[in-house]
Amino acid sequence: MTWLKWLPWRYVVRYVAHKNGFIDPIALLARLHNFAQPSEVGEPIELLRAGVVFHARGLINSRVIQHNLDWVWPYWISRQFDPADASFIPRAFSITHINLTHRNWTAIGLPDCPELPIVDPRGLLTPFLDGWSLDSWVVPEQGDCLLPSRSLQSQQQLLLSGNVSVRTKTSEHGMTLISEASVELEDGAAVCKLRLKAKSAQSGHLVLALRPQNPEGVSFIHQVKLNSERTAWQVDDNKQVRFSQAAQRHHVSTYRQGDVYIHLQDAKEQADGVCDVGMVTAAAMFALPAEQWQELEVSVPLATEQQVQYQQDAWQQEKQKCCKLVCPDEHYQFLYDAALASLILHSPEDVYPGPYTYKRFWFRDAAFIIHALLCAGLTERAERALNQFPPRQTLLGYFRSQEGEWDANGEVLWILKRYFDMTGRQLPEDWHSAVQSGARWIGRKRLPDKADIPHAGLLPPGFSAEHLGPNDYYYWDDFWGVAGLQAAAEMFAPTDKALQQEFSDEAGKFSAAIDNSLAHCQKRLKRPGMPASPYRRLDAGAIGSLAAGYPAQLWAADDPRLLDTVEFLLQRCFVKNAFYQDMIHSGLNAYLTLHVAQVLLRAKDPRYLTLMDAVAELASPTGQWPEAIHPATGGGCMGDGHHVWAAAEWLLMIRNCFVREEGPQLVLCSGVPQRWLTSADPVRFGPAPTSFGAVSIEITLTGSEQAQVSWQADWHAAGAAPAVEVCLPGYQPVKVAATDSTVTLTKAEA
Repeated sequence: MTWLKWLPWRYVVRYVAHKNGFIDPIALLARLHNFAQPSEVGEPIELLRAGVVFHARGLINSRVIQHNLDWVWPYWISRQFDPADASFIPRAFSITHINLTHRNWTAIGLPDCPELPIVDPRGLLTPFLDGWSLDSWVVPEQGDCLLPSRSLQSQQQLLLSGNVSVRTKTSEHGMTLISEASVELEDGAAVCKLRLKAKSAQSGHLVLALRPQNPEGVSFIHQVKLNSERTAWQVDDNKQVRFSQAAQRHHVSTYRQGDVYIHLQDAKEQADGVCDVGMVTAAAMFALPAEQWQELEVSVPLATEQQVQYQQDAWQQEKQKCCKLVCPDEHYQFLYDAALASLILHSPEDVYPGPYTYKRFWFRDAAFIIHALLCAGLTERAERALNQFPPRQTLLGYFRSQEGEWDANGEVLWILKRYFDMTGRQLPEDWHSAVQSGARWIGRKRLPDKADIPHAGLLPPGFSAEHLGPNDYYYWDDFWGVAGLQAAAEMFAPTDKALQQEFSDEAGKFSAAIDNSLAHCQKRLKRPGMPASPYRRLDAGAIGSLAAGYPAQLWAADDPRLLDTVEFLLQRCFVKNAFYQDMIHSGLNAYLTLHVAQVLLRAKDPRYLTLMDAVAELASPTGQWPEAIHPATGGGCMGDGHHVWAAAEWLLMIRNCFVREEGPQLVLCSGVPQRWLTSADPVRFGPAPTSFGAVSIEITLTGSEQAQVSWQADWHAAGAAPAVEVCLPGYQPVKVAATDSTVTLTKAEA
């Protein structure tokens, strides 16, 4: 509020700071702002809020963990705090201690259930968002215990048949512990299930442990109570954990007494405990005879009230709608199927880019995730998510999830156009106002384009995607602005020629301003590659400028500016064949690597497959990617440990390898790896929605020198079949009419 400028608050803040020996925060903020372009907004408040919460937990971690290293902590702490481990990070004067090395977890759940429990790499189960966790141990009568979080070796799987579940197996010192976590229905309500199975060479106990911690660190528990039947915990009066059998022994401890782990052999039991610090730990112990399997089922209701009745066969129903891949590469097949499950889980109504750190809404992430939903055949989910957009539009036409992110309007209009194209529908009247005001907002937001300066006609400085850097005139925003205007023009083409012309003209002016700005850059940098903004050198932020080639397809596949940017990135910003974003993320990025791969695929550059293979190798054993990956440890180092945008990009990459639109034609099979065609078993993909209709593709070897590609299509309208180009790698490309439906290809000369 401007009236605050008239109050002496700046003087008061400065006075208090100097009096107590602190640096002047007003001067510090002014210096920080000098490193960015002058902007009407700073960092989006949503990111500031999330950062404060994130580091608040890190501050608590710094006060608790390092002073209590005899506790049993989650896997990331065991690794990151171990001086003998490659993941070790010195703490020194770090104000906060946060997970920077193993931000890996996997979401489980049911379609349309908003609760998304997560499982860490050693089976630690966190049933509720940002809540406490359940761990399991094997404690023999003598000798070392089996504590999965301290084990360097463990096998973990994502099981996709039936309900999605995560299975973790850890074996050491003659002991084996298997846990399987899932979300299931009981009387129509969602219940998180943890099934434990343990065996030991000597007798002991299987332990179910209640932990005030999760993959981010400390998460408070103030009170726990064991019921009289010894078959359930009441946690903080509002959550319940049920056991399938009565606990033989039971212990509770508080922060002052230390972790319950060090009290497991105490003679005296405790049925309940209260801790004013919020660090209650509890252990329910179940007899484990030597060389015999002990099994335990644990149930955690995910809602205090049965508000929603879920369908028993929800997973089966959703999977039947999906575009299917059948290929001989088991790893690629698994990653594709896992990506489908991720998309279904994270689209209960809004779409979320993650189950934990990023369980919130951004238009940017939503556009990519909804595009993947559309390409996967999950049209109803995409439509439901799109219907959440209009209430977030301001009266001025701005689609706002976070202030200062000027790419949002373009992305919204682009994904709307993709939705109507891929469903064969036209823009309905109830969307006209939102689209019209959204497109006009882009035109109004642009700076004047008459001045002879590099940013003339562009969008003003904004924060944009956080991995690009501080506030600036980002080409990422501008390319999306053009894409949005073009989309609006095309959507109004059948119904309002005046609006079509208005937005088409505005898109042309905007494109000309970008071209003029890039010409300034080319002269300054002495090469056609595109920096992140008109005033930046070429750096990792240039990844955002690839939006002109993928996914917006504003430019031809062989545009020199696009290809030179890719060459720069490949030479200077790739580690282990994956894009390394050295700003903010400071890790390898699966989804940004795939953006480069998509540009290479369009350009018929075979290096796309090298990047795809690198991304496949970076996936966790459960088929997930964190937002950024530590180049040395392979663990997550930034963002959500189960990043749905990355899963969406994997699905979109596979889809475009089989079928993609290039203007008025379909390109088939241009990215299908030659190594998949080694037997008579066909490779299949479909039905894949496109802007012309749904297509199912089959590739079969018909001899040592020939392959047959056939397709079945359900075009949106009679006579609407596009031209088709079949470009199977290793074979001579062929252009045919879509109505031919079959073509035999001959191997290309080496």
